[in-house]
Amino acid sequence: MRDLKGRLLWCIGLLVISLAGITVQADGNTATGEEGNGVGVAYYVNPSDTQLHSHIGQAKKDRQKKEEEKKEASTLVMANVNNTLNVRAEADETSEKVGYLYKDCGGTILERKDGWTKLQSGDLVGWAKDDYLIFDEEAEALANEVGNLIVNIETDSLRVRKSPSLDSGVYGLLKAEDELDVIEVVDENWICVDYEGKDGYVSTEYVTTEFHIDSGETMEAVKEREKKAAEEKAKLTAMQGAVMASQDETRLLGALIQCEAGNQSAEGMLAVGAVVMNRVRSSGYPNTISGVLFASGQFPPALNGNVAKVYEKGVKQSCLDAAARAIAGETNVGTATHFKRAGNHDGVVIGAHVFW
Repeated sequence: MRDLKGRLLWCIGLLVISLAGITVQADGNTATGEEGNGVGVAYYVNPSDTQLHSHIGQAKKDRQKKEEEKKEASTLVMANVNNTLNVRAEADETSEKVGYLYKDCGGTILERKDGWTKLQSGDLVGWAKDDYLIFDEEAEALANEVGNLIVNIETDSLRVRKSPSLDSGVYGLLKAEDELDVIEVVDENWICVDYEGKDGYVSTEYVTTEFHIDSGETMEAVKEREKKAAEEKAKLTAMQGAVMASQDETRLLGALIQCEAGNQSAEGMLAVGAVVMNRVRSSGYPNTISGVLFASGQFPPALNGNVAKVYEKGVKQSCLDAAARAIAGETNVGTATHFKRAGNHDGVVIGAHVFW
């Protein structure tokens, strides 16, 4: 009976040693754990009941602590590329591409093996090489640098106020699907947001905040985006039909182009000419180049005499070429009839101007 009890205690002692991560020296004199405390093997092999329960409990706590630490490890991953990173269906360079991560894009780690990481970034799920990714503190630092805090609207419509007060004036209304960049959290009641280039204020009662970093793109999304871009370009560049114009009118249009876009690219010059010709074709404006140019309140360079000066002095050949292209029906802004310096207006941006 005593031999049986001794064997049982020996087995229990070995179990505790295994749970605690203890290494037994070859001479059997001491057993050392991760902390190197030099506790004798006999202390574990022949303990009292109290000691036995104490060390089994400690071993379980140590294991639970390690598992919790593993769970708390950051699951953030960021792309470490200047342009694009291929994301593949499997952890293999010959595997099918399922999408791309771009510079400063981030995602969530799903799995890691053999120098590859399976990640999710928006709708994109796949494998990317660790050589082109960053993890842990470095990933957190980059995310904080390139990410931004946004507000999501939690009501059908929300007033954007001019100051953090219910008595303040209103800039406009936001819809439920709108998102705005956060400038700062003012207090528990108000958040300052970027509203059309101005500081606006929304009530925290009707919004939630979310830290946002850019996501990757699936191959399906890339193809759809490229298809839409091609269709839009086709609309913008569709010939609008030539207009009969004399050399003097071509020169006059060229003079306006020089005044408005003489320092822009050939495409920027064409865009200005196209706006004028779109007005000539439209029933809402005069049907001649001179009539459009000198209409009240339309083109300041024409009304303040600068167009006339350029016309008399001589128009640059590049501006004359742009005028001829526009008169022939060429356009890169579709049927746009307005333009201004790029800034706070939606439209087609070419160089320093936005066209709509």
